[in-house]
Amino acid sequence: MELNEFVENFADQLEDTDASEISASTVFKELEEWSSLLALSVIAMVDEEYDVALKGDDIRTANTIEDLYDTVKSKL
Repeated sequence: MELNEFVENFADQLEDTDASEISASTVFKELEEWSSLLALSVIAMVDEEYDVALKGDDIRTANTIEDLYDTVKSKL
């Protein structure tokens, strides 16, 4: 699993934010479209793409997309 691939997969979950605005250092909770529904989409994407079960606490404790990546990587 590569960070750039994870960032792309995360960006694919977003409908209103241009993928070019998303990077590993993006604080995803500050995105205008961030919501609990989007959090569920990210959890589902991580489960499908990486076979890792994220919990709500994992999302809550992460600030950037790279933080989330590190959490997923630690569960592989």
